[in-house]
Amino acid sequence: MVQHLLAIDDVADDFEGILRWAIEFKRLWKQLDEVALNFMPLDTLAIGSIYEKPSTRTRVSFEVGIQRFGGSALTLLKNDIQLGKSESVADTSQVLSRFLGGITYRCFGHSDVEELAKHATVPVINALSDRHHPCQAAADLMTVLEHKDDLEGLKVAWVGDGNNVLHDLMLACAMLGIDIHYACPEGYEPDADIVERTQAFAEKNGSSVVHTTDPVEAVTDANVVYTDVFISMGEEHMKDKIKSFEGYQVNETLVGNMAEDWSFMHCLPAHRGDEVTDWVMDHGNSIVFDQAENRMWAQMSLMAYLINNGAWDAMNEFMGLA
Repeated sequence: MVQHLLAIDDVADDFEGILRWAIEFKRLWKQLDEVALNFMPLDTLAIGSIYEKPSTRTRVSFEVGIQRFGGSALTLLKNDIQLGKSESVADTSQVLSRFLGGITYRCFGHSDVEELAKHATVPVINALSDRHHPCQAAADLMTVLEHKDDLEGLKVAWVGDGNNVLHDLMLACAMLGIDIHYACPEGYEPDADIVERTQAFAEKNGSSVVHTTDPVEAVTDANVVYTDVFISMGEEHMKDKIKSFEGYQVNETLVGNMAEDWSFMHCLPAHRGDEVTDWVMDHGNSIVFDQAENRMWAQMSLMAYLINNGAWDAMNEFMGLA
């Protein structure tokens, strides 16, 4: 049966293993280990990446990762194919499945990636939708594991909009037993069903999920603070929205309430001076560019796991993680 990744809890059972694999593979690859350098789980396969939205990190990280795994990266911009125009998503999905070893899809409506996956006979990876951003969450938690290897008692705080990035971040934290406290203004909370799914994982793994409208309360004694732009791509016409986020900027005063080992995270691109100050972005405790790099390594682990699980398992054994 084909496994897809539409939300990060689709890989809940093996999530930590996927992250540990990515961390160790990254280490070996950077040490020029011959086994890692010659690991080609996508050899002979073409991976198609569909983009309805422009992208920097997503496109580059997928293309480079696919090439490093021996695959061919086929990038399809929204005007390159008839997806949802003169051809239905379902028909396009079935056609692409005949040519490709996997499909990544960066779209607006989450229902579109669900429809694509429903009819695909190859793995579909959600590269961003309006509801979920699982690849970002994988990179985020990989980065947390690299910098905070002891997860016991770890607290991650979110300050900002209850958007797709928060949805998968809170699920991912709860899946690993990490406390997640999030501060969102009234009317900008995460979706209720995502909160319920998060709480179920938190109860199972002994962590907490706390909502507040007070950023100071959310970040107090936190080890990590995470924010995103207040006005997302596609919301440029909603300029008045930013008024609801007064007091939500991550700045020197706010991080002063955090644990001494605080780290700052942002999925990028950042609007410096809005949701975060230069002081925080450029601080030694900022790990945003580690996050950006880890998009590639986390996605490589996910692609191997979903598309060539046998090769992923073999490398897992080689790295002593099995």
